[in-house]
Amino acid sequence: MSDLKNFREEIRDWLESNCPPEMRQPVKDEDDVCWGGRNFQFKSEAQKTWMERCAAKGYTVPDWPNAYGGAGMSAAEAKIWREECARIGARPPLSSFGIWMLGPALLKFGTEEQKIHYLGQIARGEIRWCQGYSEPGSGSDLVSLQTFGEDKGDHWVVNGQKIWTSYADKADWIFCLVRTDKTNKYQGISFLLFDMASPGVSTKPILLISGNSPFCETFFDNVTVPKEQIVGELNRGWDVAKYLLGHEREMISSTGGGDRAASLGSAVSRAAALEDPVLRAELALFDVDALAFTAMSEKFMDEVKVGKGHPAQPNMMKYAGTELNKRRLELVMAAGGSAALEWESEASNGGSSARNWLRTKANSIEGGTSEVMLNVVAKRILDLPGA
Repeated sequence: MSDLKNFREEIRDWLESNCPPEMRQPVKDEDDVCWGGRNFQFKSEAQKTWMERCAAKGYTVPDWPNAYGGAGMSAAEAKIWREECARIGARPPLSSFGIWMLGPALLKFGTEEQKIHYLGQIARGEIRWCQGYSEPGSGSDLVSLQTFGEDKGDHWVVNGQKIWTSYADKADWIFCLVRTDKTNKYQGISFLLFDMASPGVSTKPILLISGNSPFCETFFDNVTVPKEQIVGELNRGWDVAKYLLGHEREMISSTGGGDRAASLGSAVSRAAALEDPVLRAELALFDVDALAFTAMSEKFMDEVKVGKGHPAQPNMMKYAGTELNKRRLELVMAAGGSAALEWESEASNGGSSARNWLRTKANSIEGGTSEVMLNVVAKRILDLPGA
């Protein structure tokens, strides 16, 4: 315990010396988020400095091994890192699908050459990834996907379409599910990695009701993918995909906001000077539920680290976290009154409250619909009989 106490003091001292004051302010818009990648433009020198300082120490991926760009922290040490960052309100130095989803899959299924080649680039923010899973007609029934990779000896030629590909128009590379055997629904899918700048790759943004959109349609027209860019075994990509989905749902569940340092009730009350006792009570209840969600998340992560996590728990967390996030934005809108509905002015930061509220409607669809999540929880956790 004394070692962890000393570690906490070291992290606290390092953060005080290295986290710029600007990076301790709440994220206000998309530009405040550092995504990295070969085309990323830093919003400020403070944002660049914070990311580079953390990357140099391995703090962008604190629990990854040192050999792959991480800090090699234990589960207990990584928890202390998160707690100390939350204590000062430090922004994540780097947000990345490579960190949240692909990285864990590569650590489990990748070759040593793939780990060395890709993980360091991810940790340093040099490569930005998108996810090629869903297709028109293949959303919840993902294994019905039709994007096909034809074997050409030393490479595949990929043709097909993906949809709801988040930030595909900004990504450098894609991790993509491709059918490589048309005779076997489950054991005929491979997990491929390829450059979005490859000839034949194109994207088209999908506009959402919020007026903004991270989503795209993505098209593959005779895209060449070298054979060494497969993760896991040929035709066993579904194994990789399922493992990655667990991490994706864990990532989406974090939108619940239980890890936020500030109380929503306190923040909203200060901003709106609320007099409505019912709304104040709802805000207080939300804060309690957010803290409970944080405790559940910590328990689940501790169980995962020691190999005791239930395989369906990410589904439960995803459902609970997204429902909590929708409640959070509903309360923000309720507290803001009619002014929160404003759409374009500088005073409302371009209608950020309304746009964020509308954006949450996608939370119960992306990463698996709420209905599917509840079905999995009922069957796998509660052991309820099927229909």
